[in-house]
Amino acid sequence: MRFLKYIVLAVAVLFWIGGLSSTAGHWLYDLGLVVDDYRYGDLYRVSALPQFKTPTVACPTANLASDTAKTDLYLIGDSFSEAERIGRSDFPIDHYQRIKWDFPQQAKLNPAHRNVLLIESVERHLRDHFNQPIRELIVVQDTGRTAIVPWYKRTYQDLHRKDVEERLESLLFSQDWAFWFKEVKARITLDWFDRISTGADLSLDKKQIFLNTDTDSTKRQSSFSRLSDQQVNALVDSINATADRYKRQGFSDVYLAVVPNKATVLEPNRAAYNHLIERVQQHPRLRVPTVDIYAQYTRATEPVYLLGDTHWTCYGRTLWLNEVRRVLKL
Repeated sequence: MRFLKYIVLAVAVLFWIGGLSSTAGHWLYDLGLVVDDYRYGDLYRVSALPQFKTPTVACPTANLASDTAKTDLYLIGDSFSEAERIGRSDFPIDHYQRIKWDFPQQAKLNPAHRNVLLIESVERHLRDHFNQPIRELIVVQDTGRTAIVPWYKRTYQDLHRKDVEERLESLLFSQDWAFWFKEVKARITLDWFDRISTGADLSLDKKQIFLNTDTDSTKRQSSFSRLSDQQVNALVDSINATADRYKRQGFSDVYLAVVPNKATVLEPNRAAYNHLIERVQQHPRLRVPTVDIYAQYTRATEPVYLLGDTHWTCYGRTLWLNEVRRVLKL
């Protein structure tokens, strides 16, 4: 009996550490003890509605070789540019470094190369990202590239103190049997009470699903929240100031890429769209070149967003990569 208690305690501690640490969580995935609860899409994960349950697939990479023009690309981005979606082989470049928002990294630029900075943000977070000075990329003036991050900083960045409960739920209830129970509850809630999870929202025809933050006009991240000209002016000034600072630190070029919210493209008329992307990209004071994927997405003849996910399809990804390579002259 005592031996059994120790086993139960050890398993509980193991899963608790997995919920606290990203590294430990990935280790549990690699061991096959838990499965990816995003495998059917992040919006399905939130809503558990079976009509939006579609397995996510990895898109083929471009497998582009290093360029001869000696271009180094640094990308500050969110989930759209994570390693499982975008990688070094998608660009004909000599060096690639991707920096995640809120997780600062150092970079040592090579003065003999063309150093390009691409700042990527999904529409819902654009205003928050530029509401304060961007410190994610710290440039160190040196000809080398190796940037050593102290172990205590790496450990601090690896820990999740605010969302431990949510991560534990993902680790413990990510199997298909758990999804089945969640689906039953979600179907009853929708059919009997016309309600879904507070984290998601259905399109008016109920054929599409969005993040609630994208559709709720009372939330700052929404495509339909109030956006004054003064706020747009301040946002553009912040973007310009960020580009100017990084150019002074050695970057040859700085570009901005705003990925539209799913609701912006698929249901722009559900309320008064604030036209954030257009108002920023077409602002007369903006001095930063932009990767305009919004226009292409609104004209696309194939789906650019996954059915049960906030992210793009392989087609939508290809459109974005082609436009990035064209605008950045890669």
